[in-house]
Parts: sequence; C-alpha cells; structure tokens
Amino acid sequence: MSTASDRARSPSIRDVARLAGVSHQTVSRVLNDHPSIRPETKAKVLDAIAVLDYRPNLAARALVTSRSNMLGILSATVGEFGPTSSIASIEEAAREEGYSVSTLNLPATSPEAIGSAVRQLAREQVDGIVVLAPQVRVFHVLRGMAVDFPFVTLQTASGSDGVSLSADQVAGARAATEHLIRLGHTDILHLAGPQDWIEAESRMRGYLDALREADLPTFPPIRGDWTADFGYFAGQELSRRRDFTAVFAANDLMAIGLMHGFRDAGIRVPDDVSVVGFDDIPVAPHVAPTLTTVHQDFTELGRRAVRILLAQIRGEQAPVYGPVQATLRDRESAGPHVARVSR
Repeated sequence: MSTASDRARSPSIRDVARLAGVSHQTVSRVLNDHPSIRPETKAKVLDAIAVLDYRPNLAARALVTSRSNMLGILSATVGEFGPTSSIASIEEAAREEGYSVSTLNLPATSPEAIGSAVRQLAREQVDGIVVLAPQVRVFHVLRGMAVDFPFVTLQTASGSDGVSLSADQVAGARAATEHLIRLGHTDILHLAGPQDWIEAESRMRGYLDALREADLPTFPPIRGDWTADFGYFAGQELSRRRDFTAVFAANDLMAIGLMHGFRDAGIRVPDDVSVVGFDDIPVAPHVAPTLTTVHQDFTELGRRAVRILLAQIRGEQAPVYGPVQATLRDRESAGPHVARVSR
C-alpha cells in the first residue's frame, strides 16, 4: 500500500525504469535520444513516462549531459509581424523537442546592448541561440564576441558567422516589381525601409534588378521607418507630384499608410496609382482595396532554425536549406496602367 509521502513524491527515473521493465540507464538513454535504443524499448519507456507523468530534473540532467535544454532567442525586431511569427514558431518547435526558450528583446542595437544580451543568455547556459537581428551591425558585434555556442540567424548578412536562414527577399521584391511592369507601369517608385536593415537593402536590390532588366528608369528611394504613419506621410507628400504610376513599398504597414494618404489626397488606388507591399500581414486582405503583397512563410523559417540549431548542439549533420520562397499575392491594390489624356 502506498503512503502519503509516496503519493506526494514526484516519480523518479527509477520508477520509470521499474514500470517499463528496463534499467534506469536505458531510461536515461531514451531521454537523451541515444541512437542505440531499439524502437520497441523506446516506446515502452515513453509509455511509462506518460503514465507516471515523469518530468526529468533538468538541473541534474544538465550536469550529466552538459546541456541545459534551453535555447535562446536574441531579437532586435520587437513588434514586427514577421519576427513575432518566427519567434512563436521557434518556441513551439523547441517545446516539441523538449527544450525551453529564453527570449531577449534588444532595447537598442548598440554594441553594449548586444554584448549585454549575449552575456545574459550565456549566464542562463543556453545550448544555442537564434538571432533575429535585422541590422548589419548586430552581426559585426557577434563576430567580435567569439561566442562559444552555436547560433542561427534568420536574416542574411554578408560575412555573418553561424548558419543563416532567410526568405528570398531579393526574389520577392523582384516579383513585386515585375508584376507592376507586366501591368504596364514604367514609372515605379520604391518606398524603402531604413538604412542598415538587411531586409530593406535586399528588397531594394530586387526592385532595382527588375527595373534594370526591363530597361526602365529608376528613382531615388524614399527611406521610411516601416510604420503606417510614415506611409501616410509619404502618400500625402507624393500626391503633390505625378511623375509615377505605381509604388512598391518595402512592407505592408507602409503600403497601407500610403494608400490612406493617397485616399485623403483624392488619389484613387489602383485607378490612379498602383501599390504593392511586402510581408502579407494578416490585415492585408481586409483593407480597402485589398493589398497586393509578397507572402513569406515566417513559421517555416522558425522551424528550420530549430532543426539546424539542435543538429549543431547534438553534433549531428545539420540540414541544408535554401531560402524560403517568397510568393506574390495578387489582390486589388495593383491594376493595369491606363494612359490618361490631360485636359
């Protein structure tokens, strides 16, 4: 008969072994995903773990395995739809593998702030980190720190260490611009993101490549700050000039603000000016007109990051991925260019 103290005591690894009919060393191998364990033995142990609701002592396990079973996320993109979606995907994929996640949002991207955040994650003894840092300078600091745990980045930066994953930003921007060209537009402006942001530079490059290949004129980019407020301001200002018929905005928030600014200035989208955005945020199909934009699979990026990072941590061959394809979502905000006779 069990005593009250027995019932209160959390099940141990030996309890799991006893119920599964194996040694506690075998249970330990199952917990550490050792390749020598037969599938039927692993199934018995996992069943016993489920029945007993056994939860490993992570602190003790870390001493034995030299792992904390914790991943770190270093993010400098607070509030942005794409990174927020990727973080949620990373956390879910990590939980499925038995890992917890510690997320640090950088309040600034100064060398001091980046160094402090990395040192904090090191103190938490993370096994590896995923870096969501859109500015090139973040990678310069990481290179100089010579961190002693693996890291994966979700943006592409020239010369960045670690493994880099990204959506194909250049191809996506090219597709957006080529779509406008196919609609007959020849004077296409670009509402760009801030300088030093990797995505902004990649999207501008795709825009310029498309215009160059079509032998069309280029205009100086309008540098924005990713916000709908700046897009609205740009729409108001651009309404005073009519030397263009289309705008490719580097993200959806600026594109939506731009359309609002045009509307308040009496310019119709897409009858007078066509607009294409980038990111395919959830509200994009629900604005008026619905926003033509470039879709990125942020969830898949997050899952790939965890797969690669765990392979590095375990000393296994990491999977090799190409860029996640970015695809155009054709909606209402981009229409054919119609030549108008001035009166």
